[in-house]
Amino acid sequence: MPTATKHPTYKTGIGLSEDVREKVIELLNARLADSLDLSTQAKQAHWNVKGMHFYQLHLLFDKVAGHAAEYVDLIAERTTALGGVAMGTARLAAKSSSLPEYNLSAVNGEEHLKALSQNLAKYANLIRKGIDETDDLGDQGTSDLFTQIVREADEDLYFLESHLDA
Repeated sequence: MPTATKHPTYKTGIGLSEDVREKVIELLNARLADSLDLSTQAKQAHWNVKGMHFYQLHLLFDKVAGHAAEYVDLIAERTTALGGVAMGTARLAAKSSSLPEYNLSAVNGEEHLKALSQNLAKYANLIRKGIDETDDLGDQGTSDLFTQIVREADEDLYFLESHLDA
């Protein structure tokens, strides 16, 4: 049975206080919204890129979108494991995301690379901040999850930015 809190929480044997779990759940839901938004932004680039390097970028953007979809699942499942409710609808993500709106006028590869890399960098830095915040709260499990995510997000950012360095 949920307790009467801002976000309902359920009992769990995880050795974190309810107060800590509520703070972590709130943070996880914020990053869940960002992850959903990032996933759709990468798909926007994937679907709409045009130009000389279309095929290579089409595949790269799809890979980034796939990774972001994995982050969605990891974050949502960690939220529920902590006794929370994953707030993962498209409407909630649109309302709650910390990421800027994607550049919908982007057409060629360079425009999509710039738009997606800027938002992926912001995303990775928010995740990186979450590593410290959850570690400070004593939740090494979520801190480790964020570390796992940021490693892959940083690698995706490297691949995107490398195209812009030419």
